[in-house]
Amino acid sequence: MTVASDTPALVSQAYATARQIGFPVSRDDPGHDRGSACLPGTGRFLAMLAAGCRSGRIAELGTGAGIGAAWMSAAMPADCMLVTTELDPVRANAAATLLADDSRVQVLTGDAIELITPHAPFDLIFADYGVRDVETFRVLVGMLRAGGRIVMDDLTPELALQAHSPFAARDAKREMFAAESRLTWTEVVLPDLANSLLVGTRSI
Repeated sequence: MTVASDTPALVSQAYATARQIGFPVSRDDPGHDRGSACLPGTGRFLAMLAAGCRSGRIAELGTGAGIGAAWMSAAMPADCMLVTTELDPVRANAAATLLADDSRVQVLTGDAIELITPHAPFDLIFADYGVRDVETFRVLVGMLRAGGRIVMDDLTPELALQAHSPFAARDAKREMFAAESRLTWTEVVLPDLANSLLVGTRSI
């Protein structure tokens, strides 16, 4: 994957870290089925949201090698805090080393919900670890401030789905967002036109 010239230096370092530990940086890399890096389009979208979190708190569930966290920390205001969680200790250690010079960022290892709960409420939650059950999603929405946003990625736009894809008839992530009465939400198609993400704002 080629990193654009206007990519923050910390994000470029995060890509290098991912490669060093064998963490996939694209869907074509081996091991992608066990998790992969935050896509550039997603990272730029997260950075845009993080830039508005003045005196706020951000949570990331699924740090990976720290690419998403690097996008957000590079953009967020000086008075914003980011807590990011990773279950895999190798990935968590790599991300913690990458982000060690930023006192606004905490990298925690273990169960995401358990670790972020004491830090709630949040202005932004990036749930990047495969939430599929409604109850967990409800808990996450409950951790948002009024006006706070939750983001999930790793979706394929409907028009880009392969023929007979099961996601054409049913997608758990879209269903969770649609069923959550506390959210106003939409789907954002990334510039590559092959990937999209969901973003919801807590309105009540």
